[in-house]
Amino acid sequence: MKVSVCSNRPILSPCGLKDIKYQVDTYVGCEHYCYYCYALAQAETDWSKKILIHNDIVDHLSKALDKIPPQTIYMGYHTDPYQPCESEYLQTRKVLELFFKKGFSASILTKSDLIIRDIDILKEMNDAAVSVSVAFNDNQTRRLFEANTMDTDKRIEALHQLKEAGVRTGALLCPIIPHITDAIQLIDILEPYADVIWVYGLNINDRSDQNWLTIQKILNSQFPDLIEQIESVIFSKNHSYWANLRENLEILKKDQKLNLNIHI
Repeated sequence: MKVSVCSNRPILSPCGLKDIKYQVDTYVGCEHYCYYCYALAQAETDWSKKILIHNDIVDHLSKALDKIPPQTIYMGYHTDPYQPCESEYLQTRKVLELFFKKGFSASILTKSDLIIRDIDILKEMNDAAVSVSVAFNDNQTRRLFEANTMDTDKRIEALHQLKEAGVRTGALLCPIIPHITDAIQLIDILEPYADVIWVYGLNINDRSDQNWLTIQKILNSQFPDLIEQIESVIFSKNHSYWANLRENLEILKKDQKLNLNIHI
């Protein structure tokens, strides 16, 4: 993987998530290169070959933080802050140290257990939160769609350790790929370690989108008997598959008194 310095740009940017005003992406691009990722349409480089980092991220971000009051900053919107190169470049670690020094906190989304390294900072932050993203019930299937990511069981173990350390935890069950992802089973596995679970289906806007073209190849190769069913569900928000899954999740939420946020 080639890592280069990106062009000058704001490091602190507006965040579209509810109750969070700002976000920081510690890298430009993502080595995880999940084939379904919505951010692929905006990729500046070929993520399988090249990732960009900010020059002197601490100095530039520090100046931006001085202009706003201490608050929670989101990390993980366009890129995973704990992708493999973080173990060498420490961009995320440096940002967390800066947040802590200035009285800020972080809400983080990742697919890596590298985040365990930073428990020492996170547990001392005021109301830090970490969520892991999972979508597949077995690693053989996971490797088809996100080959460069960490095994699901390692992510869940990281969540376990974070919870034991007193850090608020969550899980993002996303994307649910119809007829492939068993959402109920994954929720049962995640529930003991996640204070909250969000559930989202695979969202692709157009059949010409790069993520759909890539997924389509995988489905044709590995799930030829299911591709027509999967495609019909993905491109129909009102499909009975989603309605039935939503109903089953609502029943599960009520029966087990889960903090489950269903967005399908």
